[in-house]
Amino acid sequence: MAKYQARSKEEIARRIALDIPNGSYVNLGIGMPTLVANFLPPGREIILHSENGILGMGEAPPKDQEDYDLINAGKQPVTLLPGGAFFHHADSFAMMRGGHLDFCVLGAFQVSATGDLANWSTGEPDAIPAVGGAMDLAIGAKQTWVMTSLLTRDGTSKLVEKCTYPLTGVGCVSRVYTDLATLACTPDGLRLIDLVDGLQKPELERLCGLPIADPA
Repeated sequence: MAKYQARSKEEIARRIALDIPNGSYVNLGIGMPTLVANFLPPGREIILHSENGILGMGEAPPKDQEDYDLINAGKQPVTLLPGGAFFHHADSFAMMRGGHLDFCVLGAFQVSATGDLANWSTGEPDAIPAVGGAMDLAIGAKQTWVMTSLLTRDGTSKLVEKCTYPLTGVGCVSRVYTDLATLACTPDGLRLIDLVDGLQKPELERLCGLPIADPA
């Protein structure tokens, strides 16, 4: 029986939020990454961007106080902080492509040990391609972080030696935050940053099927 407890989505989001430096401009991708907005440390100025044309998003609104004229790229209701701004999505993509974002946090189907990202299609005949702005974000942001579960529902690792799904970007991911560990992707492969309590590195390597270097 496992002696470790996987992190919840909220715990992963909190872990990511603590790593974002003060003064950063950050895009939170559709799905799990949007939770990061709810855990940004008070007193730290972090400007959240949404590709549909928002700067200055806050955390999710309380229940029954949603304004569906104010949504993020995933059509979820959001709040706007004082000084926040709306603008055309063409300007938003210019920000993404122009290197003006410090970080983006994206979900993933697969991440290679060297940082290749596949997060828009499984390549299956019935899959619905939905790349959106993921390619622009993955390559345009100064750092791309991935937030995901380590394993798929059938127990297959999302961390792989080489992606088998269509790529979003090559060598673009610098960190992967999962429910069991945080890892860095480097040209030499995966490097451990942290583990959940009770999980040992050999077991993590077994789950991933990949060698993992010790923390720097």
